[in-house]
Amino acid sequence: MLSQVKGSSLPFSSCKLEADRAMATSKVNSSRISLDMERTAEWILSQGIPSDVVVKVGEASFPLHKFMLVAKCNYIRKLVMESRERDLTRIDLSNIPGGAAIFKKAVEFCYGVNFEITVQNAAPLRCAAEYLQMTDHSCEENLVGRTEDFLSHVGLSSLSGSLKVLRSCEDVLPLAEELKIVDRCIDVASLKVCKEVDFPSRAPTNWWMEELTILDATFFGRIIRAMRARGAKTAALAGAIMKYTERNLRDLVRDHSGNGNGSSAPTDPNLMTGQGELVKSIVELLPPEKAAFPINFLCCLLRYAIYLNSSIGCKKELEKRIVALLQHVTVDDLLVLSFTYDGERLFDLDSVRRIITGFVEKKKSLAIFNAIDLTEVCSSYMQRVAKIVDMYLGEIAIYSDMDISKFNGIANLVPKGARKVDDDLYRAVDIYLKAHPNLDELEREKVCSVLDPLKLSGEAWLHASQNKRLPVQIVLHALYYDQLKLRSAPSESHTKQDSATTRSQVLADVSLVRENEELRSELTMMKMYISDLQKRHGANSLQRRPTFFSSMSKTLGKLNPFRHGSKDTSNMVDDSEEVKKPRRRRFSIS
Repeated sequence: MLSQVKGSSLPFSSCKLEADRAMATSKVNSSRISLDMERTAEWILSQGIPSDVVVKVGEASFPLHKFMLVAKCNYIRKLVMESRERDLTRIDLSNIPGGAAIFKKAVEFCYGVNFEITVQNAAPLRCAAEYLQMTDHSCEENLVGRTEDFLSHVGLSSLSGSLKVLRSCEDVLPLAEELKIVDRCIDVASLKVCKEVDFPSRAPTNWWMEELTILDATFFGRIIRAMRARGAKTAALAGAIMKYTERNLRDLVRDHSGNGNGSSAPTDPNLMTGQGELVKSIVELLPPEKAAFPINFLCCLLRYAIYLNSSIGCKKELEKRIVALLQHVTVDDLLVLSFTYDGERLFDLDSVRRIITGFVEKKKSLAIFNAIDLTEVCSSYMQRVAKIVDMYLGEIAIYSDMDISKFNGIANLVPKGARKVDDDLYRAVDIYLKAHPNLDELEREKVCSVLDPLKLSGEAWLHASQNKRLPVQIVLHALYYDQLKLRSAPSESHTKQDSATTRSQVLADVSLVRENEELRSELTMMKMYISDLQKRHGANSLQRRPTFFSSMSKTLGKLNPFRHGSKDTSNMVDDSEEVKKPRRRRFSIS
């Protein structure tokens, strides 16, 4: 039995041995053929044999020899064999991936000229070899096999190499996608980046972020999504996106402060369209966590989206993220959104209005949901936002295209209770009045309507009482408040009810002062009118009987709320009482 088994195995062993010998023979023959072709190529080049075919690639023309091309390029062999011409002398390969530069490398390979395969040309050479059908079926160790070996063992062995190979694929799409070169590069790059995030191999630890900035936005987005699918940390994704944005929008989003170079703002329509698509791609990559990015970065990105007139959805997404972080905003962040790149004029205030409105509505909704008084919410984030908004108004108040409705509109977005002190808002109002000196009394009162005079500090009151730019009403408020403050100086403690009473008393008394002044001016005009009538018709009849105007004058005198030196109207007396003429007072700080 054993001998039978051994005997039965002999034919199989002999077949295997013959196959190995045949394969070895084939390799030897192939190597001999390759060696012969190299010698032939050297002889052709040394002898200067004239070419018999011209290959045209775009604007470039290559005089070549058919024998050297058809030996390794199955595509050219088919063209020669299937040509209707008896002697094909011209071939057009303008559609070859990589263009004339890569075709030149393929020709050098066909002629046996040594050249270096690098991470920059490996992918285009692989695509050109596929196009020319330079496979191992035509010739052993052909260009397809050589480039595949390089990609597997060198190009895709490191993060830097895979990213450079991926970048070189941009010029040979879609063939690089069909050959799975792009997918292999993205898979390798995302894997190595995730490993680098978890286990840094060198300093600085974020060195890989700079490596990713060389990519096209599409390839960069695919790597970020692949990293997210592998469970990469949000901070790592956000850092990579910020670095990529700064690098590719360097002139406009340079350092998170908005201090871009205004002269370099894009004006070419094609460039603006391309960068608009870049902004859209970046916004789509933002992680769902709202706090993943600093607010100054988001403001710079929104500024660029506004300038490029990006889609409404793109701008709304950025505004929502800014609203979620508005408690961390600074005046510079809001100014970034408002000005042109040269900083010479206001550009957009609607975004600022929507952001502030969204923040206030969010806080109100939170207070209602938690059954909390809004004044308690205003004690923290809202107060800080209110202060920033007032300082922001002071910065934009100097511009001529800032009308009253825009100024008041932004000031009134913040709830009154969010401002414990109105000093910053008073400063903004004063700056606005100084920058717009041609406003009449009514317009100045409209500007000052956003102020609450009772919320000004002592220093602000002193300045307001001497400020000639303010309307009379505000000055009266200031003077009268100072007088009340002096009267109530002995009692230092005031409850909320006392403050409310004082406030209502001030408003009522100032209102009475204005009404009294108006009535006095009307009486003066009426007296002048009566005097004119007396001159025309004689004064005797008018002096004998009392007139309606004289009786009204007496009545108004009795209604004077400031008689007996008091501001209280409870001291008013009947008509039958004899009243002494009150001592004239005037409002004074002292």
